[in-house]
Amino acid sequence: MCGRYVADASIDDLAAEFDAIAEGAVAELMPSYNVAPTDRVPVVLERTDEAPERTRQLHAARWGLIPSWAKDPGAAATVINARIETVADKPAFRGPVARRRCVVPARGYFEWQRGTGRAKQPYFIHPTGGLLAMAGVFEWWRDPSVPAEDPDRWVLSASVLTTAPVPGLSHIHDRMPVLLTPAEIPDWLDRSNDDAAALLDLARAAAGRVGAGLTARPVGPDVGNVRNNHAGLLAEHVPAQADLLGS
Repeated sequence: MCGRYVADASIDDLAAEFDAIAEGAVAELMPSYNVAPTDRVPVVLERTDEAPERTRQLHAARWGLIPSWAKDPGAAATVINARIETVADKPAFRGPVARRRCVVPARGYFEWQRGTGRAKQPYFIHPTGGLLAMAGVFEWWRDPSVPAEDPDRWVLSASVLTTAPVPGLSHIHDRMPVLLTPAEIPDWLDRSNDDAAALLDLARAAAGRVGAGLTARPVGPDVGNVRNNHAGLLAEHVPAQADLLGS
């Protein structure tokens, strides 16, 4: 799974990178070196309020998709990821993958490799330059506790799709995010395209190409604490053998 990642790019840079218009509270988001479940994160999506016009927008979303029928957002932390193999079959994701797809920008992501003992070694996995475009799905949830006239009654949430890792990363974990190249992003965001099967095939192929170019470096254990959030978390840290053995 992808349970932590880095979103340190400024909103202006993201808007330029993805040719999107920053909307609402996204301008309030601060760079994060340790994004955790339920954090608010920048996502890129398309709105078609004035069809046939398509507007690419940058929004703030809660990481962890809240199904539209949920009574409260409590379960969102457990649905930060959606497996590409089953996303079209799961009730919470079936609608979003057909009509509500997004891109979740990231500098890179963290994954933990289990050692021979109890200790796990975290790795920061990233491209040699630029940003990752993680394929995601989103949903709007109506908060019944908020008055109807309050614009905050609608909560945007999102999940990141995952797939089997490329061979170069399989020794670290058995999953990786689905990653898109710039060529696939327009089709992935196009809300008029509801051919989920074809889009998932497109995304799966892209993930293999992008994943083959990623670099993984070991980092220190501080990233395991969500209260730690600074650039030093990305520094290379070669653990002692005793640490890997859990002694």
